[in-house]
Amino acid sequence: MDIEQLLIDALENNLAWLLLAAMVVILIVKAVKIVPQSEQHVVERFGRLRSVLGPGINMIVPFIDKIAHKISILERQLPTASQDAITRDNVLVQVDTSVFYRITEPEKTVYRIRDVDNAISTTVAGIVRAEIGKMDLDEVQANRSQLITTIKSSVEDAVDDWGIEVTRAEILDVNLDAATRAAMMQQLNAERARRAQVTEAEGSKRAVELAADAELYASEQTAKARRVLAEAEAYATQVVATAINENGLEAAQYQIALKQVEAMGTLGKGDGNQTVFVPAQALEAFGDAFKLLKGRG
Repeated sequence: MDIEQLLIDALENNLAWLLLAAMVVILIVKAVKIVPQSEQHVVERFGRLRSVLGPGINMIVPFIDKIAHKISILERQLPTASQDAITRDNVLVQVDTSVFYRITEPEKTVYRIRDVDNAISTTVAGIVRAEIGKMDLDEVQANRSQLITTIKSSVEDAVDDWGIEVTRAEILDVNLDAATRAAMMQQLNAERARRAQVTEAEGSKRAVELAADAELYASEQTAKARRVLAEAEAYATQVVATAINENGLEAAQYQIALKQVEAMGTLGKGDGNQTVFVPAQALEAFGDAFKLLKGRG
C-alpha cells in the first residue's frame, strides 16, 4: 500500500510536467513541416495567404498557420484535344494538339484560377483557331514548326498571370474531310503530270540543243579543214609561181612531166596482167616529158 501511494503521489506531482512535455511534442509536430521535392505548400493564416513552403524542412506557427494547398510542381500534360478551325482559304481542318506545362507560382494558380487544365485547354483552342485562320492550308502543312512556336508563345502570354509555365506545345495531326482530301489528291496528281511533261519537254529541248551544238561543231571543223586545204593550195601555187619566176617556164614543164610519169607508173601497178589504153596525144605528151626528164638527168 505504501508503494502504491508513493506512485500515486509521484504521478500527481509530475502530471503538470508530463502535460507540458506532451504539449511541446505536439507543438513541434505541428510547427515542423517537411515538403517533398516535387511539391510546394501554400500556407494560410486566418484564411489569408501567409507564405509558400518550398521543398525541405519548414516551420509554421502551430494552430494559427495551416497548409491550405499542396501543389505539385511536376510537368503535366493536358489530354490530347481536337478542335475545328477554318483556314484563310476557307478549308475546314481538325487539329489535334497537346500542351505540357508546370506550375511555377502556386500562390497565383491557387487564388486566380479554379480549373487549370480546362482553362489552358480553352485558351489553346482559341489561339489555334485564330492562328490557323491567318494561314492558307498549304502554309499550315508546310510551316507546322513555325505555327507551333507561335501557339506556344501566345499561350505563355495568356497564362502568365496564373503562375504557369508552358514548356511545350505540339500539333499532333491536321485532319481534313474526305472531299478536301480527294481534291488535294487530284491536284497532286495534276501537279505530278505537269512536272513529267515539263521534264520531258526540257529533255527534248536539251537534245535539240546538243544536236545543234554537234552540227555547229562539225561545220566549224569542216570549215577549218577547208581553210587549211585552201592555205596549202595557195602556198603550193605560190611556190610554183616563185619557181616559174626564178627558173622560167622550163621548171614548170619539168614538174608536169614528172607528174605524168608518176601517173603512168601508178596505172601500171596492180595484180595480174593489165592493159592500159593511152590516146595518141598522151603518148606525145609523155614523149615530151621523157625528153625533159632526160635533159634534167
